[in-house]
Amino acid sequence: MRIEWQIAFWLAVLILFGFAGYMFANVLAPFIASLALGYVLDPVVTRMQRLGLSRLAATLVILAIFLILNAVLIFTLGPILGRQLVGFAESLPDYANKLQSLIAGEIAHLMQNSGGDWLKKYGVDLPASADELQKMLAGFVGQGTQYLGNFLRSLWTGGQALVGIIALVVVTPVVTFYLLVSWPEMVSNLRSLIPPRYRATAFTLAGEIDRALSGFLRGQSLVCLFLGTWYGLGLTLVGLNFGFFIGISAGFLSFIPYVGSTVALVFSIIVALVQGWPHLGLLGMALLVVGSGQFLEGNVLSPKLVGESVGLHPVWLIFALFAFASVMGFSGMIIAVPLAAAVGVLIRFAVRRYKQSSLFSGVGLDSA
Repeated sequence: MRIEWQIAFWLAVLILFGFAGYMFANVLAPFIASLALGYVLDPVVTRMQRLGLSRLAATLVILAIFLILNAVLIFTLGPILGRQLVGFAESLPDYANKLQSLIAGEIAHLMQNSGGDWLKKYGVDLPASADELQKMLAGFVGQGTQYLGNFLRSLWTGGQALVGIIALVVVTPVVTFYLLVSWPEMVSNLRSLIPPRYRATAFTLAGEIDRALSGFLRGQSLVCLFLGTWYGLGLTLVGLNFGFFIGISAGFLSFIPYVGSTVALVFSIIVALVQGWPHLGLLGMALLVVGSGQFLEGNVLSPKLVGESVGLHPVWLIFALFAFASVMGFSGMIIAVPLAAAVGVLIRFAVRRYKQSSLFSGVGLDSA
């Protein structure tokens, strides 16, 4: 087969898979979660097989332990998180209004007493009072709220299966069970589909992708567990309203790069400012908790647990997050990093082959 036909074939396969992912994005989340769990738990099942258990028995033991731990967490933390979630949702409009009033008053005071005359020299018109400034801020806040609402609705539409409790609780364990039981057969069948002349290269690439994905999934899971505990307990101990809910949510969302830390920082600042105003002690303690968590994540946890397994530039990572979120919603944000890591391995392989080719070196090409 000519190289052009091979390229066209694999491009068609890629487009077909992308189209299928876009069409079935609403129902993919439990299966994505099951695939991730199967990938992470397969080495554990394999080790239990070496101890003498059958594949079926080892899978049942692992899933039973996993479900028991989840049930314990749900029944112990669920009521606390549920109450704080309801309270936070009910109080968020009041927090936004109070924060808007505080910002308007402080800016008006600062401009009128410190920089108003200087700005007027350059033709900058200032509001005559805090009320006028608040009206101006209300327009910006309203527009920002609208954008945020549209964004959240798009995430809900794209990831509705993810937030469906029944789908996650019922479908995910069942699918994970079948995947773990048949995991070796699935891998063997996939390997058999690779043409013999390409198997050495394909197995090498698969090994690199496996190291990248396993390092990220296992390492980032431990990072999320630590950050959720750190933020939740820390913000609760400093006395921040809804601190436990904010911290646990930020820890869970830390699986998506930059999202968890942003959630912890923004909502901690909003709640601490409104709750502690005019004193800034609570804000300082909340920032200390969030800042220390981010420092530990960036300088201790991620380098030790995740390392350079993903090997992606931050710009490429941010682009992947936005691109997959726009197509598949919240499910896309979850799979963005693993898929981007796999694509990164393939791109680095293509660059190495290009530099080894006559097209790069010029050797063997007809001279002009």
